[in-house]
Amino acid sequence: MSTEARPARTRKPPTERAAEILASATDLARGEGLAAVTVRSVADRAGVTQGLVAHYFPSMPDLVARIYRDLVGAEVEEVRAVVAAAGDSGGLRALLETVLDGSRDDVTVLWVEGWALGRRNPELAAAVREQMGAWHALVSETIAAGVAAGALRVDDVDRAAWRVLAFVDGLGAQSLVRDAPMPPSVADAVRAVESWLGVGAVEHR
Repeated sequence: MSTEARPARTRKPPTERAAEILASATDLARGEGLAAVTVRSVADRAGVTQGLVAHYFPSMPDLVARIYRDLVGAEVEEVRAVVAAAGDSGGLRALLETVLDGSRDDVTVLWVEGWALGRRNPELAAAVREQMGAWHALVSETIAAGVAAGALRVDDVDRAAWRVLAFVDGLGAQSLVRDAPMPPSVADAVRAVESWLGVGAVEHR
């Protein structure tokens, strides 16, 4: 019989363990989608028992909503920084080029799943509405700044912002299953939105 001592198990502080489980669940959602976040899958990804996951996160709907809010909220802040760097007159174009450049499919999947899964997950539905409001606020602010700078001519900023979001969301959702480059091109999409918001009218008046 071997007398070699087994390594002692280390008990991590609760905050550290919870953070590790949350990070594993977030990685899972980013790579495989919100629907993949279950007690078993999170436990497997984190290398812990299902009971430990349930101890720290007793509600999977709450955990899914938290992950959604964190990931989508981070994108909003990232785009907000891009818009700020572009200045008032170039903010809208910078926003559109950033969100339509084809590099954000992982977040687009979260949006699409959020709309679908939110029908049966009230916590997730609340997070989706919250982030839709954050995006609407960002687009509204960007359009309003463009109007103030004389680059856009818009009568109803609120309505224009929702129209822009619907256009962007539609193109993004379609891109997830399209087997060819996205038509229209990003440049065409930008020109289409700018035409709604009076860019041509401002430039030629």
